[in-house]
Amino acid sequence: MKSFFKYTLASFLGFLLGGIILFFIGLIIVSAIVTSTDQPTTVKDKSILEIKLDKELTDRGSDNPFSNFDFLNFSPENTVGLNTILDNIEKAKTDDKIKGIYLNVSYISANFGGMASIEEIREKLKEFKSTGKFILSYNNFGYSQKGYYLASVADSIFINPQASIYLFGLGGERTFYKTFLKKIGVEAQVIRVGKYKSATEQYFRDNMSDESREQTMAYVGAIWNQIIGGISEERGISIKKLNQLTDELRIKNADDAKNNNLVDGVIYEDEMNAKLKKLSGIKADKKLRLLSISKYAKAPAANHKFSKNKIAIIYASGEIISKQSPSSIGPELANSIRKARKDSTIKAIVLRVNSPGGSALVSDIIWREVKLAAQTKPLIASMGNVAASGGYYISCAADTIVADTNTITGSIGIYGLFFSGEELIKNKLGFTTDSYGTNKHSAFGGSYPLMLPISSRKFTSYEKQIIQGIINKGYDTFLTRVADGRKMTKEEVHEIAQGRVWCAQDAQKNGLVDVLGSLETAIKIAKEKAGLEDYRLVNLPKEKEPFESLIENFTSDVKTKILKNELGESFHYYEQSKKLIKLGGIQTRIPYKIDLN
Repeated sequence: MKSFFKYTLASFLGFLLGGIILFFIGLIIVSAIVTSTDQPTTVKDKSILEIKLDKELTDRGSDNPFSNFDFLNFSPENTVGLNTILDNIEKAKTDDKIKGIYLNVSYISANFGGMASIEEIREKLKEFKSTGKFILSYNNFGYSQKGYYLASVADSIFINPQASIYLFGLGGERTFYKTFLKKIGVEAQVIRVGKYKSATEQYFRDNMSDESREQTMAYVGAIWNQIIGGISEERGISIKKLNQLTDELRIKNADDAKNNNLVDGVIYEDEMNAKLKKLSGIKADKKLRLLSISKYAKAPAANHKFSKNKIAIIYASGEIISKQSPSSIGPELANSIRKARKDSTIKAIVLRVNSPGGSALVSDIIWREVKLAAQTKPLIASMGNVAASGGYYISCAADTIVADTNTITGSIGIYGLFFSGEELIKNKLGFTTDSYGTNKHSAFGGSYPLMLPISSRKFTSYEKQIIQGIINKGYDTFLTRVADGRKMTKEEVHEIAQGRVWCAQDAQKNGLVDVLGSLETAIKIAKEKAGLEDYRLVNLPKEKEPFESLIENFTSDVKTKILKNELGESFHYYEQSKKLIKLGGIQTRIPYKIDLN
């Protein structure tokens, strides 16, 4: 028996030691792979900057080589942020070795719809064109509406003869769960403030309310008008004609697009390459010199004078929850704002917000630091694709609010969402509960016997009254925060609040936004307000050390990659289901996904 335990222990220790050795060997291999792909890029003469956007477009690119490492394939999966794209188009403007830009864009996947991000890239491409350098667009797989809107800024647009291009307009469907919940014996208990706070309608209605349809059509219509207005300007096609083509579904393939002047040529990729070679001055028998954004980002930029003055760009991207991550906003963001406030070398702050909101409590924690910082130095809010509900909450104390023309904002409201499943738990599953407690309301709201956010009973009228009071107080606090920040009365804010979502143009008319513009617009305002002649930009929150993030993200990254590979396009439904389970409680957010193709 002693021998058995001895050999068993020896085997276990050997296995453990072998695992540790393999882990560190894996780290060495990963480091070697990443290092080999992180060498400086040498830009050759007659090069072309290629913009593909074949990864999800985020607000901020990462300098951490392990932040997007694919552990399944053991290769770096470099995602390029909006800031990286804009910086490198700016760099290419004055780089004599870059002769032009090749837009190779089909479908664009971006957070919260991405229309504001696309607008910023489009405006930067217009600046690039003004230098006299060329922009050509081509894609083997055709163009989505977002892809075509970006491509329309090019000097010429080409498409593969067999590829598709569609103009549908903007729209879609929302799913309602009322009947489903009733069938399984669950009822949504919704407590909200504001007739436009339609965030919870899918749980107690079978269709959109008039108010929900009104606000949705307003912002979707504004974005569509921006899209066809931009296409009309660049392609010389009237807005009336574009709407007619869309209504009649006249644009379905490459020939339709060519016959209606949406593209300039129907050609194959080898023919496109020949055009690019001719424009860049490369001989027909030589290799085309295409540089991706990720590679060009590693090319040394022209030397600029070092400045001790800093403007901090603080990125607030994702849902507002209880813990900070690269894809969510947590209370830790308040620490970044506080550090920027206390740093004497930081002369101004730009808070870049791209969020549908979330936790009311965390929003208020961040708001407090925004307010304190704005009292100390210029603080400009720059709104991305979405800055609504909690996203607006954390912005409203800024000196100036800048929103892109395609930003969705507002949604000043608050709600509580709770699920009761008395019918499911007692009558369908046969569970019974029995309460106890030291005080009258010790069993407030019932219990959760299913290990899901479904309580064993409905709220009593008194419990509901208590929660309604909390919601009302939260809404009143929200109104107060906005009124103080925007120099309005609470009554004036209430008129334009009530949970209503606004497009940026209407939000500006209502006083919720000061300036329509991009992140660069916000930086210029910050510079002027701080009285700076020179400055350099710093990005916050600071990224974690490479190996710290590598070890921290290893397990979740592998799990996510496996699910993505298995589920494909259906992966986002899985994500939405997970969020649905966590959606209960008091929220200031838009709980539906905005996906504008």
